[in-house]
Amino acid sequence: MKALLSACILAVSTLVAGCGTMIRSDVTTFHEWPDTLPDKSYVFERTKEQNDSLEYRNYENLVRNELNRLGFTEAPASTKPALKAAIHYSINGRDVREVYPAVVNPYPYAHPYWYGPAWRGYYGPFYDPLWYGPPIVEQRVAQYQLFNRQLRISLARMTDSKKLFETTVVSEGTNGTLATIMPYMVRSAFAEFPGKSGVPRRIELKMEQ
Repeated sequence: MKALLSACILAVSTLVAGCGTMIRSDVTTFHEWPDTLPDKSYVFERTKEQNDSLEYRNYENLVRNELNRLGFTEAPASTKPALKAAIHYSINGRDVREVYPAVVNPYPYAHPYWYGPAWRGYYGPFYDPLWYGPPIVEQRVAQYQLFNRQLRISLARMTDSKKLFETTVVSEGTNGTLATIMPYMVRSAFAEFPGKSGVPRRIELKMEQ
């Protein structure tokens, strides 16, 4: 019975540890990406608030790195680019109350010689299935905050503002620091670029320690 209880605790601990190291994002992309695009130059289209935000500039650098990796080039100020990129993001938190079952040891201080007839103490629990009795399942309550993190990125033609690529990344978790999660959301946004249009995907990335 002790072995069973230990195995349950180990399994739960492993699950919790594993969940804490993965960033899961639901990505939905819509695009009308041309088969060929000779000019892949771009600029960022910023709102006034974004232009004055150091936080936004940090996230813009993440998107810039991904675009450069995919063969796009940021156009110099003196030239007219073919595309314009726009970035929008948000984070919202809500309180969560979760009730879950937990296996507990009903006899945490039991000793072989304190329980049952003397022959049980002699042979020990490995020979008696009723040595400690069955485990007890208790209902426990966990309260925490769950954060909904969203990122939207679009690429549009400069000439007529027609959107060619639009992706939305939604990630939920207990980490409310958007700056920590954003690198993984940006990478998820451009995974398999341009991807299948209108097909939701789940992207999982291991969080670096």
